[in-house]
Amino acid sequence: MKTIGIVGGMSWESSAEYYRRINRSITARLGPTHSAELVLYSMDFHRAAQLEQEERWEELGMIIGAGAQRLQRAGADFVLLASNTAHAVAGMVRKSITVPLLHIADVTADAIARAEISTVGLLGTRFVMEQEFYRQSLRARGIDVVIPSPPAREYVHHVIFHELCAGKFLPDSKREIQAITLNLERAGAKAVVLGCTELPLLVQAEDPAVRLFDTMALHVEQAVRWALENSA
Repeated sequence: MKTIGIVGGMSWESSAEYYRRINRSITARLGPTHSAELVLYSMDFHRAAQLEQEERWEELGMIIGAGAQRLQRAGADFVLLASNTAHAVAGMVRKSITVPLLHIADVTADAIARAEISTVGLLGTRFVMEQEFYRQSLRARGIDVVIPSPPAREYVHHVIFHELCAGKFLPDSKREIQAITLNLERAGAKAVVLGCTELPLLVQAEDPAVRLFDTMALHVEQAVRWALENSA
């Protein structure tokens, strides 16, 4: 089994869920006494969030890249960033290590392409929704992207940073996020990407009428496949 390296802490709420889901998947595949070979570097999210809000991407890339290097030195065979927004600096992180980086947007885009869906809605932080670093993976596979209205984008961004990252999962916020997904469907989306690893902690795939792509779940399953690939 290959060793999975995770740069986490962005936030720790979703990092804990990554750990749980990876180990459950390993157990389901190999048996009840098996668990993942895994190393986790958990950042102080306060600093990362501050740099994101100020869009100081180069500094953030240096910090996350240093975390990825620590994982490689600890024996990781490949690295995950347990955050969609952190992939804004994925290029810098890739250059800082010699082991592969499993990019969450590429994994998600591949799953959407396999489902033969040509238009998706995208939810996440405003950086994920508005910047090109995430959407380019989708568009490279011929997938069109619909994003919420500016007020809805600000609402989703606020819920992520001020509620979900703080471990607050409020029914009113869940209902509003579900309403936003329905509006994306009305705007032409055939499915909606939960482009934030905290969003699946609030909105589950079985909740709304709109098909959802849980980026954390897709990332986890591909990581497990990589970990078990060519393993004895």
